Amino acid sequence: MKNLDYLLLQARKHNDPMIKHEQVCFQKSLNCSPSNIKSIDIIREKISEKDFQKVNAVIIGGSGDFSIAKGGEWINKVLDIMNYLYENSKITFASCWGFQAMAKARGGEVIHDIKRAELGTIKVFLTQEGKKDIVFRHLPDVFLTQMGHEDIVEKLPSESTLLASSKKVKNEAFRFNEKPIYCTQFHPELNKIDLKKRMQTYPGYITKILGISQKEFIETRCIESQDTDSLILDMIKTFTTN
Repeated sequence: MKNLDYLLLQARKHNDPMIKHEQVCFQKSLNCSPSNIKSIDIIREKISEKDFQKVNAVIIGGSGDFSIAKGGEWINKVLDIMNYLYENSKITFASCWGFQAMAKARGGEVIHDIKRAELGTIKVFLTQEGKKDIVFRHLPDVFLTQMGHEDIVEKLPSESTLLASSKKVKNEAFRFNEKPIYCTQFHPELNKIDLKKRMQTYPGYITKILGISQKEFIETRCIESQDTDSLILDMIKTFTTN
């Protein structure tokens, strides 16, 4: 939405070629100009309460280098920020790494499980609660979306509701009850072309998770996923117009 301001929290090393790509993908999903999105790296940069107060909504993206399951010296800072967003009921959409960070901060369990890793365009199923949800009910009962993760949210926070699952992974999307916060393991900000670009940048990820060539991945595992194109914007509209 062009009249709203956003804070995008990223978690990437300073030389990650996908920093700018991620910013552009979220800009596209939000249908806004670059001036409406401020980006801060949650690992490398300082962040203050004022940064959150200046914006209408917070977006949390993925990460190619920092595992919520494995942690690191940065983990407490990250979890404190997630808890701040929750406690202050800040309008927030978190995908992939952000999904895992939010779950961990609020008492969920995140593990590393390469056997359940998902990469490519994946079929996802709405739960019964998802079918009734104010945001997710606009999705088909079964939809395709883009994925790339090895860490798994094994257990959701107690104050959350499961919205979607895949065949491999039960917890693919959840909302916090009575909060304007939605989290997805999948990437609604990515389309088929975006996913191809990501994996052309990180070809080793394809071999590690799927054991196939980059060519085979691009030809067989990347499919259009229009059903989730407007998911983030729908969520933001829901809580900024009520």
